[in-house]
Amino acid sequence: MKKADIPFLTASDLAGLIKEREVSPVEAVEAYLDRIEALNDKLYAYLTVCREEALQAARESEKALARGEDLGPLHGVPVAVKDQLHTAGIRTTFGTPIFNDFVPDEDAAVISSLKSAGAILLGKLNMTEFGTTSLSHAFETARNPWDLERYTGGSSSGSGGATAAFLCAAALGEDTGGSIRAPAAWCGLVGLRPTWGLVSRYGLRTGMWSMDTIGPLTRTAEDCAIILQAIAGHDPRDRYSSTLPVPDYRRALDGNIRGLRVGVVKELAQAEAVVPEVGDAVSLATGVLGELGATVEEISIPLASHARTISDTLRIQAPTNYRDLLRHRLRDIRHDNRISYLTWSLIPALAYYKAEKLRALLRRQVLEALQRVDVLVSPTSAVPALKIEPDQAIDGKKKGSRNPWGLTPTFSLASVPALSICCGFTSENLPIGLQVAGAPFQEETMLRLAHAYEQNTPWHTRKPPL
Repeated sequence: MKKADIPFLTASDLAGLIKEREVSPVEAVEAYLDRIEALNDKLYAYLTVCREEALQAARESEKALARGEDLGPLHGVPVAVKDQLHTAGIRTTFGTPIFNDFVPDEDAAVISSLKSAGAILLGKLNMTEFGTTSLSHAFETARNPWDLERYTGGSSSGSGGATAAFLCAAALGEDTGGSIRAPAAWCGLVGLRPTWGLVSRYGLRTGMWSMDTIGPLTRTAEDCAIILQAIAGHDPRDRYSSTLPVPDYRRALDGNIRGLRVGVVKELAQAEAVVPEVGDAVSLATGVLGELGATVEEISIPLASHARTISDTLRIQAPTNYRDLLRHRLRDIRHDNRISYLTWSLIPALAYYKAEKLRALLRRQVLEALQRVDVLVSPTSAVPALKIEPDQAIDGKKKGSRNPWGLTPTFSLASVPALSICCGFTSENLPIGLQVAGAPFQEETMLRLAHAYEQNTPWHTRKPPL
């Protein structure tokens, strides 16, 4: 195989070829580094490229193969992670120049887990500042490989762009209100927000402690299952970490969804903001699920229409993490976050309390719906990727929302797993995402459905016109 073709392999296929010694870990890392060097100046997906560290890890991985050692299901596979995660000895900025020189002395739990599975870290990926703003970047704005004049989605912007542009085999992102699913939708990927507590958050710079969740962005459902398998499981360092046993997610991908009950969430699918091309693609996707043997019905979650407002009210959790910066370095925070943090800090306790009560009621509605059906579906984003534009002026004269994925917070608030999978393209060749949510710790069911859909549609085979 030509080295230049290696990045276009799925993580699963690459892992298989490495185990069969048809591709070496060093070849794989070099192939990705070459592609990063050629394209990152256009995409701004990476903030830090760990060139020497990755090559050294690849050489060690190759020696292990020669000794007959199997380092795990990701042996020699190059991956990258959102710069919100601590990496020992590697600059970790959290998307802001304020932490430009911060170098952790310990890996986040998920980084250790990826390394234990044999993965090789290529570098740290771009993100919106602190992961608490939708599209505003403190560094260069990450570019969408499907159209370089468009956003990748936030806040895991580099994770979406790098994976879609074949600058890593897979990536990790972090999802609070949709920060994995939105880039997945806008970049044509599979992006999974796991059940809150399934994946340890030790070593994550938190934005909203009650909603932040780490998960994978990949090019296929199978790759998503492999990455999730590597990072899921109990970690005593995270007191919210689940102690439930982790199933074999990959084994669940049998292609059979006959009899699966699918509920189309009326309040999300029929939201006024959903543009016709997105709505039509999602409707066709649910039709495919029906053809594959699933039963499809409309279902109502009344408070889903208000999930964005509930989520925004709870965002007072974010500025509490940065009180010292607000007091002493306010002007160093980008204006989107600066204004948001100051505004959220003024939210009355009564409003926060009411939002928490509404969140509990919304979660109850979601769980009751999931007793009637196995999965809930909707568009991931109401619109395809937006054009990149200057940050809004502080005076607020600019109108319109730059956060069009108000369809994702419903499942974040409910603490249930949700993923996005590509379900078509617009007339401008921009990806469209189908959102699939399930009951707590039922990632197997969601991945099985995503895999079955993927195997019966062509969308995951398309490549960006780079």
